[in-house]
Amino acid sequence: MTATFSDTAQWAVFTEGLRKRYGDKHALDGFDLAVGRGTVQGLLGPNGAGKTTAVRILATLARPSGGRAFVGGFDVTRQARQVRRLIGLTGQYAAVAEMLSGRQNLVMFGRLFHLDKARAARRADELLSTFGLTEAADTVAKEYSGGMRRRLDLAASMILAPQVLFLDEPTTGLDPRGRNEVWEAVRSLVAGGTTVLLTTQYLDEADQLADRVAVIDRGRKIADDTPAELKRAIGGDRIEVVVRETAGLPAAVEAVARVMDRGAGAGAGAAEPEVDREDRRVTAPVRDRVAALTEAARTLQERGVAVEDIGLRRPTLDEVFLRLTGHRTDEQNSGQKTDKRAEVSAT
Repeated sequence: MTATFSDTAQWAVFTEGLRKRYGDKHALDGFDLAVGRGTVQGLLGPNGAGKTTAVRILATLARPSGGRAFVGGFDVTRQARQVRRLIGLTGQYAAVAEMLSGRQNLVMFGRLFHLDKARAARRADELLSTFGLTEAADTVAKEYSGGMRRRLDLAASMILAPQVLFLDEPTTGLDPRGRNEVWEAVRSLVAGGTTVLLTTQYLDEADQLADRVAVIDRGRKIADDTPAELKRAIGGDRIEVVVRETAGLPAAVEAVARVMDRGAGAGAGAAEPEVDREDRRVTAPVRDRVAALTEAARTLQERGVAVEDIGLRRPTLDEVFLRLTGHRTDEQNSGQKTDKRAEVSAT
């Protein structure tokens, strides 16, 4: 997505050549971004890439060392007050008062935002309903699950219905159920017209929520597109066969070679499928995914090859990130990578 300074008013968030230095370290080094209104923009990168620094500048919590940044058409440095009226911010950890109930928390935040007592109470009830917390409204927050606390935190950030909501790694530390609860809450916000800038290390989270994903590394944006286009850029569907015995690899290579698309993806121009002897795995790009899987399975069965696993998968944002940056995210390094197999057909 390309944009110029004269276009700033049409974007919910716009940065141009944004820089931030801490001593000799460049946290941001010429960061450009244009976020469409009413969309979710993912900002993906490892710790230290500059994600949180970018959010802090856009939320007027830090001043840039150079470049320009606008939220809702307002300059974050010269028009910080106007920007603050438009935004909400949820950090990496839920900021709720544990000894207060969910309703009391929201009423308190409403009063802090200068709503009168009646309006604060009405807004609290609206948000409890929106975020599925009505039944737990009078339960103290310390008894909430992680996902419920996160939803309460999101609700608090929506007291004044911000045009732009910054979510800085909102599901850090949550279990799968808690993450799904937060994802549903974010989808509800966007359906209501809120623009979301989501920073995350979780590649599947960006895949689930973001309309577009910007990949940031060492303070610079190195890619920006839809998740589908980013994945398509490194190749399409691939067939994957894992045989039970190493002796079955030659037959698996032959079966996969018969169905592979030799002009596709990362294996473009390759004469043969990719073979991992240690894992007894054979992979190759394919064009007609169902026909390829069916034909390969039939060939292997006819040859009497014992198969441990056979299936189709599509490229993941994990693979996109690795291809673009040459290194893994912290999520992958910590062993939290999510299996993105599209389907497993037979064993």
